[in-house]
Amino acid sequence: MKGRQILYSDTQLAWIEARKADPRKQLHAAFVAQFGRSDVSFPNFKALCTRKGWSTGRTGCFVKGQVSHNKGKAFPSRGRSAENHFKTGGLPHNYRGPGHERINKEDGYVTLIVAETNPHTGADTRPVLKHRWMWEQAHGPLPADHALKCMDGDKTNCDPTNWKPIPRALLPRLGGRYGRAFDSAPPEIKPALLATARLEHAARELRKGAK
Repeated sequence: MKGRQILYSDTQLAWIEARKADPRKQLHAAFVAQFGRSDVSFPNFKALCTRKGWSTGRTGCFVKGQVSHNKGKAFPSRGRSAENHFKTGGLPHNYRGPGHERINKEDGYVTLIVAETNPHTGADTRPVLKHRWMWEQAHGPLPADHALKCMDGDKTNCDPTNWKPIPRALLPRLGGRYGRAFDSAPPEIKPALLATARLEHAARELRKGAK
């Protein structure tokens, strides 16, 4: 009856606890058959085990060495599953081939997809920063601890002549908050700003070496 307490004998409780690791539905069916307890539904039985803290020990996750239930079975050739799985040679809807470009909303740089193996995924293509990729095609690898600085302020202008390699430590000297606001400066004074920043950086490096 709904709302009425279901009672279990000590013998029944001990019997359940001794077999608590068995699958719940299997254990419930065995309990009903063993003790004639047709009044105990599966939800009642499951709630009892939960209250007592009688866990089966199973988490629902695969464990090391466990064999999948469908190992060795042929993939269905018909039905919804077969209709929706990836076909040989198929490409995902968001695939972008070599030559595809996009402008990053966060920083304004251009990302280019090139036909080179992605070292992280093994894919046949990988994304690169276009300005750096084009500069390195023309001049070789960018020196360590260096960054490329845009000369005309237009980050979408990826021509190698528009980018200069500078030490990363030089970037704060060209910034807008504590530096010279290089990016917003008139084009005719940018070379002087960059040269002055380079001199100050070189002098600082010499002082550091003398200590």
